[in-house]
Amino acid sequence: MRAGLRGLTTRGRSFLAAAVAAAVSATILGERDLLRVAVLLAVLPLLAALYVGRSRYKLACNRSLDPGRVPAGASARVVLRLQNLSRLPTGTLLLEDQLPYALGSRPRVVLDRLGAHQASSVAYTVRADLRGRYTVGPLVVRMTDPFGLCELTRAFPSTDQLTVIPQVFPLPMVRLPGEYAGSGDSRARSVAVHGEDDAATREYRLGDDLRRVHWKSTARTGELMVRREEQPWESRATILLDTRAYGHCGDGPTASFEWAVAAAASIAVHLRRSGYRLRLVTGSGADIDATETTGDGLLLESLADARLDQRIEIATLVRKVRQRTDSGLVIGLLGTLSTVEAELLATLRGSGATCVAFLQDSSTWLTMPTRARTEADDAHASAALALLRSGWRVIGVDRGSRLPALWPQASRGSQGFAVRAASAETVASRR
Repeated sequence: MRAGLRGLTTRGRSFLAAAVAAAVSATILGERDLLRVAVLLAVLPLLAALYVGRSRYKLACNRSLDPGRVPAGASARVVLRLQNLSRLPTGTLLLEDQLPYALGSRPRVVLDRLGAHQASSVAYTVRADLRGRYTVGPLVVRMTDPFGLCELTRAFPSTDQLTVIPQVFPLPMVRLPGEYAGSGDSRARSVAVHGEDDAATREYRLGDDLRRVHWKSTARTGELMVRREEQPWESRATILLDTRAYGHCGDGPTASFEWAVAAAASIAVHLRRSGYRLRLVTGSGADIDATETTGDGLLLESLADARLDQRIEIATLVRKVRQRTDSGLVIGLLGTLSTVEAELLATLRGSGATCVAFLQDSSTWLTMPTRARTEADDAHASAALALLRSGWRVIGVDRGSRLPALWPQASRGSQGFAVRAASAETVASRR
């Protein structure tokens, strides 16, 4: 009842004030009929407060997101199901779900009336253009009586999380360099190709299965020999996402960093579907191996959380990649580099890996004077040249570039690298 009295609207408080004024006037003038009017004016808001207050804790709410994970720019449907658990019908209900600014304005839905134990569902859509994790809720319900004399607000504590992953673009099928990397005792894709006599063997080790003993080799060498474990060659790739804050420019969904994140997501999904064993490395701490169990979900959700970091340097990224990369394919989504930073990245070639760089000229995401633009272009060309000389394949990325159009340049036998190398040499000689 106390909560109901605190929830009296302006109309309800006006009724009480009119009742007090009528009661005082009736006492002074001795008018009983006016006193009856005063009692009626006082009883109406009190009954409304009692009516609304009794139904305050008799509501249940359930929220569902369909889907719970959407790509940037797509919409998700939010369904709210409200049930009246009391025996008394409710008055008009105003539903307002709390949303972060990035998902749009807060939706407001009006339910006229819920009968005893009746349930009703309402739905609305949300859309986010910027990836990330967003909290949907809590739901705020405003309950009123039929006369609008009392209004109570209740917030349900439950919330749900909407994950907005980077947009994934379909990429054309191309043959990439460094497609295969061996593993196991034998790096040959097929060692025994002519029969039993040509099987690759090694000395017996404690714990080896005796069924793997190769008796002909044992008889010939005089020592116990076993067949080597053969593992087929596998395609391995490491995707390196540059998260240096000073390497990217722009804000919001059109920033250069958002282009790099979407490119990393697109390449990761494409390579996984092509049978690659994939690893994702970012400067913000992510180092993820994608397996058949985790699928694309773990990679995409990790990229949804990727953020720029002022403390990250190229040396940190190189150290993380070198921790577990011995061969295979390394694809770098790189922001603006200096020549020194490009030389640090060149050390990744020492591990025998094939390296492909999507090198962004982040300055093209900004409006710059002509002289500053020329200096930025020259610095970008110098960094590209340093990578090319170390054996990296470099694909230049400017604002407005589309990854599906650039992707074929990463293929084996592409002629674009020689052209870019020649142009970079020209710029370097001009300087």
